[in-house]
Amino acid sequence: MENVLIATVLSFVVTYFSIPILIRVAELKHLYDEPDERKTHKQRIPTLGGIGFFSGFIIATAICVPALANSPFQYMMAAFFIIFMVGMKDDIVGLSPLKKLIGQLAASFAIIYLGNLQITSMYGFLGIYAMPPNISLMLTYFTFIVVINAFNLIDGVDGHAGSIGLLVSAVLGAYFLHVGEITYAVIGFALAGGLASFLIYNISPARIFMGDTGSLLIGLVNAVLVLKFIDVAGNPAGKMPVGATPAVAFAILIVPLFDTLRVFAVRMLQGRSPFSADRNHIHHYLLDLKLNHRQTTLVSVAINATYILGAFVLQGMGATLLLMVVVGSATFFTGILYLARRKKLAVKAIPEPVVQPTAATAKEATKILRVTTEGVLQDK
Repeated sequence: MENVLIATVLSFVVTYFSIPILIRVAELKHLYDEPDERKTHKQRIPTLGGIGFFSGFIIATAICVPALANSPFQYMMAAFFIIFMVGMKDDIVGLSPLKKLIGQLAASFAIIYLGNLQITSMYGFLGIYAMPPNISLMLTYFTFIVVINAFNLIDGVDGHAGSIGLLVSAVLGAYFLHVGEITYAVIGFALAGGLASFLIYNISPARIFMGDTGSLLIGLVNAVLVLKFIDVAGNPAGKMPVGATPAVAFAILIVPLFDTLRVFAVRMLQGRSPFSADRNHIHHYLLDLKLNHRQTTLVSVAINATYILGAFVLQGMGATLLLMVVVGSATFFTGILYLARRKKLAVKAIPEPVVQPTAATAKEATKILRVTTEGVLQDK
């Protein structure tokens, strides 16, 4: 317990004092995220925030993770540094999607092959339990890549990826603390402490963004935690076994995971690359419905927390039925958001009737300048 508490506080403090320095460095070196037609911010924002909570996270875990024989922690550290370098290079000079994927695979390899963390069973989902080694390996790599990119793709609103990452890592960290997996409890709470500190500067109006350095790290750490959760919680002889483990794990990551898989599927069905840019994420739907950044983040966190609570309560349904309920309800609610957004944009697109000016109104118009708060300049 002491290790977890120290890790949380240390990560928070290191991150808190690192961020102002990084903001100053970004200003001096002109390292900004430039606004464009897809992005929701209207001014240049520094993008080095991920370095801040990476520093707090690494220092806290290095100090507080207990030294155990045959511990996979050294391989996790290697993976964390690999993903940090990939994200930092992408933030500073840019990186092609292929090179980013290679870096993610290298980080995943260090944990899966060297750290021996792998999905070996489906725990009754579709009647499947133990899987052949090749299928198990492919599923594990797929899970890592999807979760890593999921947090990267939802990082489009102030505080969004950080808040979801904080919720997920804190929930998983609390579970590992309860079952006595101190290494993973420290990792979860160290990330949560760093993100809590980072969000002080990232909640709208954001003073700094995490960039790929931060979002890729959040994705990798939570991929490690959720795969370990499946391994530990799926053991019926464990201290706190969880029924329908795959479905509960999916529910814990419902917002980033479902949104990413849905967007990837839609893009491929349209004949586009799954990594092509658009405005079809759930946070885009909420923004188009006139929610601000804080409201969008709050709604997303509340939805994710509700799914987590519901999955734990309904775990007795079995993996197959519970996953169908989780995915089906998420599809239903997303469909409602899509239709509401479509209706909102359609109403907005209807042109106002043109009124032909009379001689009197034309004369008046030459004398009076009428100012509206709905002009283009209002949004800049």
